[in-house]
Amino acid sequence: MNTILVVDDDVNINTLITSSLKNENYDVVSAFDGVEALKKIENEKIDLVITDVMMPKMDVWQLVSEIRESYDLPILMLTVLGETSQKVKGFNIGADDYLTKPFEPEELIVRVKAILKRYHINESKILSAGNMTIDKNLYQVKTKTGEVTLPLKEFELLYTLAENIGKTFSRDYLIDNIWGYDFDGNERTLDVHIGRLRDKFQNEECGIKITTIRGLGYRMEEIKNE
Repeated sequence: MNTILVVDDDVNINTLITSSLKNENYDVVSAFDGVEALKKIENEKIDLVITDVMMPKMDVWQLVSEIRESYDLPILMLTVLGETSQKVKGFNIGADDYLTKPFEPEELIVRVKAILKRYHINESKILSAGNMTIDKNLYQVKTKTGEVTLPLKEFELLYTLAENIGKTFSRDYLIDNIWGYDFDGNERTLDVHIGRLRDKFQNEECGIKITTIRGLGYRMEEIKNE
């Protein structure tokens, strides 16, 4: 799961952004100035930085410049200033996107997803879940009985659940993440794909089960051999 660093000295704004991101199943780390932000980046695995322009101790221009010197992290800048010159300066020093306050949480989430998609976060990984190996390089699943090639959406759904064993994903998150924010189908599509994955992999041989959490969504769990 992606970890997002939120940098804003306004406690209310920081809390609002953090809550919105957590509702979308992102892990969130908070900082309240640029100095603290750099320490968090040094000590934790961060996938995206959301930072306000106006901050104490270190202005955002220095923060972004220092991040760019050592890290390849996407950066989304927030500001109450809407002037073109501010946006141009932000892009010139390495920001990936720019959002002007006040903003709707929904727009923030859309921009975050778009940035992460552009950076190809979490690509080319091999996961282990139960007795299975899920290879995103080849889009294949290896079980004790051999290799299984899945339709794309089934694979992406399996990979998403396996990436965080034991974590419950909301139905809305899975639909947005697998089918896209503009998906015009219905929730039955998700149910059908979950059913297909259960038919193929939910057994002691594969060592996993996909549990329905009533009113919330789904999670993958490993089957423990007694």
